[in-house]
Amino acid sequence: MTPDYLVTHSGGFHADELLSSVILTRLFPDARIVRSRAPEWITPGGDRIIYDVGGSFDAQAQIFDHHQRGAPLRDDGAPFSSFGLIWKHYGRDYLLAFGVPEAHVEALHAAFDTKFVLPIDLMDNGALSPSVAGPMAGLTLPSLLETLKPAFDEKDEGADDRAFHAALVIARAFVEAGISQRAAKLRAETLVLDAIAKAGEGRILELPMGMPFRPAILKAGADQLLFVVHPRDKDWCVTGIRRADDGFELRADLPAAWAGLTNADLEAASGVEGATFCHNGRFIAAARTREATLAMAELAVKEALSKGLLPAAG
Repeated sequence: MTPDYLVTHSGGFHADELLSSVILTRLFPDARIVRSRAPEWITPGGDRIIYDVGGSFDAQAQIFDHHQRGAPLRDDGAPFSSFGLIWKHYGRDYLLAFGVPEAHVEALHAAFDTKFVLPIDLMDNGALSPSVAGPMAGLTLPSLLETLKPAFDEKDEGADDRAFHAALVIARAFVEAGISQRAAKLRAETLVLDAIAKAGEGRILELPMGMPFRPAILKAGADQLLFVVHPRDKDWCVTGIRRADDGFELRADLPAAWAGLTNADLEAASGVEGATFCHNGRFIAAARTREATLAMAELAVKEALSKGLLPAAG
């Protein structure tokens, strides 16, 4: 069934029905959004999807509210908002419509649910307070979207609907950017896993371009790897690998003698012709050619092993 109408409540808006609208309007671009609490609109019918209003949840009847007694819960007992319900039932179709390869749909659906949808659900239901973000509380996505509502004394006809549709454009940008980034990480994972297989027990991972690499390294259990080498614009880079997602400590730092040096000074310190830059933090360095960058990486590995950072490979 292709709906003619996407029905949500009138008046002020929140992140959950805005984000639900992002999903539904991509799937049903010809359907008209109707914002109303009138009984004739919020009663299920074959020509509509109703969400965040109506006092009922029935996926078969295409009504997705979560405000009623006995509202649906996730398997772990966490509450759904309308966004979570819409994502559960329409998210996979949305990802396909967005161009995500079918092989990646399940993984991306689950990842986006955990990192993006669930926090919206929890905040909308009062199960998670924005205050946990401390000074950033007012900059959470739900808070920012709500700043787009009309002021209390802006009473001209249609103000709420105009604000809703303006906010919908912004909400769409966040959803699409989030999906695009996660889809790119899955594409990168395939490339990185192939490169890890080619590297064998080596300490250096060479990639065909800059891309997210740490998740695939962890997935592969490639604990032997210390540095990643890849082209960047007109030069090449050697980059350290972080030990943890929430910190900056590396498996191995670049040599201390290179820190903050450039060009001739770095060539002299490293002994590598073509070396051009080493960050003072010793997590990235660059050279003019692949060969020079690989030479820098090999020197960095040798120093790291001399300090006993890892046992010998193989």
